[in-house]
Amino acid sequence: MFERTILLNDQLRDNRWFLTVFGVLMAMLGGWLIGNFGVMGAVMTVGAPVALILVTCILMEPKIGLLVYIHLSFMLGFTRFLLTEAPMGLAMDSVLMLTLLSVFLNAKRMNWRRLRHPVYFALVFWLLYTILELLNPEAPYKPAWFYHARAFSLNWFYMGTIMLVMPITREDIRLLIKTWLIWSFFAALWGFKQQYIGLVEAERMWLAAGNAKTHVLWGQLRSFSFYSDASQFGAEMASATLFCSFRLFEDKGVLKKIGYSILILIFFWAYAISGTRSAFFVLVAGYPSYLFLRRDPVLIIRGIFVAIPILVILLFTHIGDSVYQIYRIRTALQPNADASFLVRLENQQKLKAYLRSLPFGAGIGTSADTGARFSPNHFAAQIPPDSWYVEIWIETGVVGLTLYLLMLATIIGYGVYKVWQIKDPWLFRLMIALLANFIGITLMCYSNPTLSQFPTCTMLYIASILFTTGERWDTKPESQSVMA
Repeated sequence: MFERTILLNDQLRDNRWFLTVFGVLMAMLGGWLIGNFGVMGAVMTVGAPVALILVTCILMEPKIGLLVYIHLSFMLGFTRFLLTEAPMGLAMDSVLMLTLLSVFLNAKRMNWRRLRHPVYFALVFWLLYTILELLNPEAPYKPAWFYHARAFSLNWFYMGTIMLVMPITREDIRLLIKTWLIWSFFAALWGFKQQYIGLVEAERMWLAAGNAKTHVLWGQLRSFSFYSDASQFGAEMASATLFCSFRLFEDKGVLKKIGYSILILIFFWAYAISGTRSAFFVLVAGYPSYLFLRRDPVLIIRGIFVAIPILVILLFTHIGDSVYQIYRIRTALQPNADASFLVRLENQQKLKAYLRSLPFGAGIGTSADTGARFSPNHFAAQIPPDSWYVEIWIETGVVGLTLYLLMLATIIGYGVYKVWQIKDPWLFRLMIALLANFIGITLMCYSNPTLSQFPTCTMLYIASILFTTGERWDTKPESQSVMA
């Protein structure tokens, strides 16, 4: 070791001139960047070496890229707090592509046979259809395809490829779940800060830019935390509530039950202050799905006794109406009395007449914000979809919507088949929790584009591969120790 240290010192001494010149050039480059780009130049000067190290780490180990991508998914909403526009979306795409490249560079460690999987075939088939949509003659601006194709099919395909072939351990799964819950916990706290303490200047500016009409109703703020909007925040909080409820049912330790009970209260109230009525259906669909998947008569009876009183109170009483958040949840069960829901139905009737002669839709990228940006005069851009499935219907037609729903049905159906084959108790309970959560979000997407929004879409893409390949981590029940 001592000889190696001497040799290293000699090498540094011999190359001192090179290091000196390199240091001077880097200092000059940093000065030029700061002088021409100000704060952004300083960020680039400091960030470039860090980015280089990060890129190297991702290329050496794709798991690092996956974790970075997950964290960036949660951090995307923080761009509203920045003084200058940050290309966070580009950074996320870059990390995902680097992770995929890392998978190929480390091909010998990957299990490529897992790509022969029904869910992967469904993802590939849907991807091919969305690629063929480039030929749709109804699309007025072809480059807009790239803006929506990522959310429609590309990101799910990339994530599916990575998750299937990469060697993931049980500890990795635990880390993914903990990362999601920790981010959700901080999101809940930030939502409470918005609701009960106040907004920061960047958030007030965001509301003033036109978002107040959907986030301040009758003088009540719909908290959105650091997510894209209140609907996304509500979906995430309802999803976390559902998952922690399942863990509360299953865990035996007193301390763990207390911990999950506290988290349930935090996440549920965070969902309530979001004012997102449709997120209630994450619970309405996910809860019975879990009981069905669990196939435990005693647990089903307990679950029914917990759920029925809550539904009766919400449907047939006015208890808690003085609290705006509770009143808002109650109205989710009365859609025919909701003016916004009736407007959505009216818009869908208009779209039905327009799309009757367009079985392949108006083209990917013609509706929602992208359509308003690139083809504002197009009919598809003038009616808000207000739903993920309606957006797919508009852009890919009834053929595309049918294929997409068949893909979701394949994932859910195959997931049910696979989780029921798992022998390991801990793994079985975890996978049915992820599957039930997935079912809840897919139902909610009738009213919101949650399946296309970060970070929910990232976690759902990952979950869809986990619960459909759960046998990868299965062990015999008698060899399984008690695990959290």
